[in-house]
Amino acid sequence: MVRLRFALLALPLVLAACGDKPEPYVEKPVEELYNTAMNSLEDRIYLKAARQFEEVERQHPYSAWATKAQLMSAFSFYQANKYDDALSSLDQFIELHPSHRDAPYAYYLKGLSHYEQIADIGRDQEITDRALKALDEVIRRYPDSRYARDARLKIDLARNHLAGKEMEIGRYYLRLGQPLAAINRFRRVVDNYQTTEQVPEALLRLTEAYLNLGVRDEAQAAAAVLGHNYPGSDWYRDAYALLAGQGLAPDGSQKGWFGRTFGSLF
Repeated sequence: MVRLRFALLALPLVLAACGDKPEPYVEKPVEELYNTAMNSLEDRIYLKAARQFEEVERQHPYSAWATKAQLMSAFSFYQANKYDDALSSLDQFIELHPSHRDAPYAYYLKGLSHYEQIADIGRDQEITDRALKALDEVIRRYPDSRYARDARLKIDLARNHLAGKEMEIGRYYLRLGQPLAAINRFRRVVDNYQTTEQVPEALLRLTEAYLNLGVRDEAQAAAAVLGHNYPGSDWYRDAYALLAGQGLAPDGSQKGWFGRTFGSLF
């Protein structure tokens, strides 16, 4: 009875396996295969299009169509959010066709495939580093291309993302009452991400953290740099209020204060 029951349970699996046979190989003209794949792409059936472009390469590996299909397959995977598959196809294309006229686009699409995976600042940022490297390679190899212009913009956004991650960690350490650990994070923003929008807050937090440690000169230095570069910002007003609360805010008689404190921080 037990053996019969097992056989009945296994029957659906056997039937499923029988119904999952691969389609028989049917060779078709390369133009037909490519156009079929393009139709799927235009209909936004991206994953199907990717597989159909792969079939072009499989059936006609030495044709000019195969080279096009390889790149189009990568693009289709990218559109389907299958970034690992897209990257695999792009790496293969670049390795086989490093001097191809579409190589700049292949490098650019590789950068986008990393860039689109950038997570929120609360998660690990390894993928952001990969995106930066891939986009930087576009600029380094093809500095005058139209792809380089967009790569530069996305690099700025990615760097701001990394700076935001440093700020999040720094604020966390401040809340824990660990100003030294926080200072390391805020200094990293100021030193490594100077063109990002995170810098003004980083200087304010440095002022706050140094005051928590009782290191008044460094707190004044951070506030001075903030005031020089972002004089009308809310960040500077908050920093000034922090200093004023401890009798450290500069007044008109303190000439040269900015010059001295700027040099002590940078």
